[in-house]
Amino acid sequence: MDFMTAIDIGSSGLTAERTHLNVVSMNLANANTTKGPDGLPYRRKEISFKAVPAEPTFEKQMKNALTRELHGVEVDDIRDDPRPFRRVYDPGHPDAGEDGYVNYPDINVVQEMASMMTIMRSYEACATSISTTKTMFNKALELGK
Repeated sequence: MDFMTAIDIGSSGLTAERTHLNVVSMNLANANTTKGPDGLPYRRKEISFKAVPAEPTFEKQMKNALTRELHGVEVDDIRDDPRPFRRVYDPGHPDAGEDGYVNYPDINVVQEMASMMTIMRSYEACATSISTTKTMFNKALELGK
């Protein structure tokens, strides 16, 4: 694996985790949103990733038998969580139904914060791999002097 491929793999992880962090932040920001533009409570978002080839187009066309297939990551899908809404009895709320219950998004703030911490650790790992690759590249240049 060359240095640029290693940096491409790390940067694909950074991009995917940044999107993941944005989704979790959106979930946290809308944890108590009872009415969105469609008139329904906010639906928690989930994200899924998929592996993508990390080889540039030229390398893909010219690869030889010794080349191992390397993969980066990208966001595959951002979809609504199918869990039902959380019903809270609050007859004074403007969005309460005739029975006095209000539908809230089923967002567990503790779970979202734990996800955010995991995302930050993954982001740090990707940044560290890029930094280590740059250090190795600089050391290789020093050896060539």
